[in-house]
Amino acid sequence: MARTSTYLNFMGKTEEAFNFYKAVFKTEIDGQVMRMSDAPPMPGQWPLGEAEKRMILHVELPILAGHVLMGSDMVESMGHKLREGNNFSIMFEPDTRGETERIFQALGEGGKVMMPLADMFWGGYYGSLTDKFGVQWMLNCRAK
Repeated sequence: MARTSTYLNFMGKTEEAFNFYKAVFKTEIDGQVMRMSDAPPMPGQWPLGEAEKRMILHVELPILAGHVLMGSDMVESMGHKLREGNNFSIMFEPDTRGETERIFQALGEGGKVMMPLADMFWGGYYGSLTDKFGVQWMLNCRAK
């Protein structure tokens, strides 16, 4: 089923933030909390330090009316820099790959693709971009 979520980025404080949001919304984490150590190394990536390996790669927390907060830590050694405006994205999860590609292409017109759509290790078909108005979008299709 298609859904839209809000994706939050933190500099090493995702776990703390999501524990706070759990208490506020009186809900529980949905599924597994993925750590940076769960991801396969990317080509050319420096090895992560022990503290970075424990950082959050992905977490999901249902809040109100079917809305889900998602989040991850930004890792400085991977070149991530937290700036006002890049600490959140709209996560859009269409039902089909075709719809994912159509929306990705339309949102990308006049914008900047950060990561082209591709099959990912978690099983999704994922890409990210910033549209021509500076809004960050993440698209992930779970359908094969």
